[in-house]
Amino acid sequence: MKKLAILASHNGSGFNAIYQATLEKILDIKVGVVISNNTGANVLNSASEKNIDNYVVNSKTDIVPDDKIYDLLKKYDCEYVFLSGYMKKLSSKITNNFQVINSHPSLLPKYGGAGMYGRFVHEAVVQNNEKISGVTLHRVNEVYDDGEIIIQKELILDADETVDSLETKIKALEQLAIVEGLKKCLK
Repeated sequence: MKKLAILASHNGSGFNAIYQATLEKILDIKVGVVISNNTGANVLNSASEKNIDNYVVNSKTDIVPDDKIYDLLKKYDCEYVFLSGYMKKLSSKITNNFQVINSHPSLLPKYGGAGMYGRFVHEAVVQNNEKISGVTLHRVNEVYDDGEIIIQKELILDADETVDSLETKIKALEQLAIVEGLKKCLK
């Protein structure tokens, strides 16, 4: 069975969707390891509760964090890496040697790039009076939000859409997109 690593900086909500899909046999992959750059990340607790090995890797724990991440990915025999709100840019050593997939809360190429994540994306979408938003699953390369698009799911904004309501809708849509996109990658 193929193995997947999850990299997350905070809650790692994508991790929960992936883990549940593996339990339900929707995804034929095993979550081998969870890695965070943040010692207080909730995803580490979630991984521990599910008996999945997890690590904190950052500039305080390692001189070159990406080298440590690379070593862990090799140790756990991971072919795939899913970025679930991982807030660090990965080196080409990782992006060239593993299938790295990211979930982004907009319809790329709109609202992508450095500094465009989470709530910042939703604020920009609402401020610009967009009629449609959504989620993009894409392969990761050395440029923020630039890799090949795997899947996009869209939703229509309500006339009175707020940043909070949009964020809630996008998070729900993201759970579906992650599982569907990974399933497509695994074929």
